[in-house]
Amino acid sequence: MSQRLSRAKIKEIQYLRARGHTIPEICSKLKIAKTTVFYHAGKIPILPEFIDSWRIKRGGSKRIKSLKEEKAFREAKILLKDISKKEKILFMSALYWAEGNKKDFMLTNTDPNLIKVFVGGLREIFNIQNEQLRVSIRIYEDMDAKKCLNFWSKVVNLPKEQFQHVSVLAGKKKGKLEFGMCRVRVSKGGDLLKKIQAVNKVFSSLVESKANLK
Repeated sequence: MSQRLSRAKIKEIQYLRARGHTIPEICSKLKIAKTTVFYHAGKIPILPEFIDSWRIKRGGSKRIKSLKEEKAFREAKILLKDISKKEKILFMSALYWAEGNKKDFMLTNTDPNLIKVFVGGLREIFNIQNEQLRVSIRIYEDMDAKKCLNFWSKVVNLPKEQFQHVSVLAGKKKGKLEFGMCRVRVSKGGDLLKKIQAVNKVFSSLVESKANLK
């Protein structure tokens, strides 16, 4: 919810915006929350004489963001360079704890990176073979089924022929879910589910016992 501002303060926001100030600049200058500034300035057109400088500043912000993301990626690679098998198991268990099915060993998600990490972990850590994977996708009626199938086939590194089915749901979600949802199930995964649940249970008890010692 945006802050309640005086008419004079709103005019000041709009004045700065029209003269090519970016949203972050206005926030910093007037000490007002970003959502409030955007609410009052988002539709204010930039005056022609300030367009070029505004575009340069926007480009600079994008470059700064890109540089920070690249720096974070390099630091993450160094941090995870010597990750152990135990740490990988904990990560997979936490991932399943958050996103997985509690009755059958199955996980459904729209994030391709999450699905890629999950399937990769199944293969590397738990030695799950391709023949044990049961993969399907769920899309909406405004989506291209062939395009979505090709996309998820590359994500999980499995031939399209091995996908069980493509479920088409009523409704339109293309703007929100470009490729729909991917569901990964492990055939006869009962023992694996118990193992994952046991890891989570042990980890939870360790955290609880350490908390009680404080």
